[in-house]
Amino acid sequence: MGILSPARFMWNATRGHRLRPWRSEYIKWRIETYSGMKADEIKPSDVLRFVWKEKGNLLRFLKWTGEIEKAGIRD
Repeated sequence: MGILSPARFMWNATRGHRLRPWRSEYIKWRIETYSGMKADEIKPSDVLRFVWKEKGNLLRFLKWTGEIEKAGIRD
């Protein structure tokens, strides 16, 4: 997994909130759909706790996005 794919994903996912990614509606929506927490109730500490708890799964997801990008599969 190259560094560019995960960085590119995070850059795109946090658009408008790059210095405060916990404010990103997209990030909150992803956390809501994965964990069941309500997006409008998610606090910065919840995001950090989620990232720490799910770091293995998140790294696998970022690796997968890199593989998809490398394969040239797009929407």
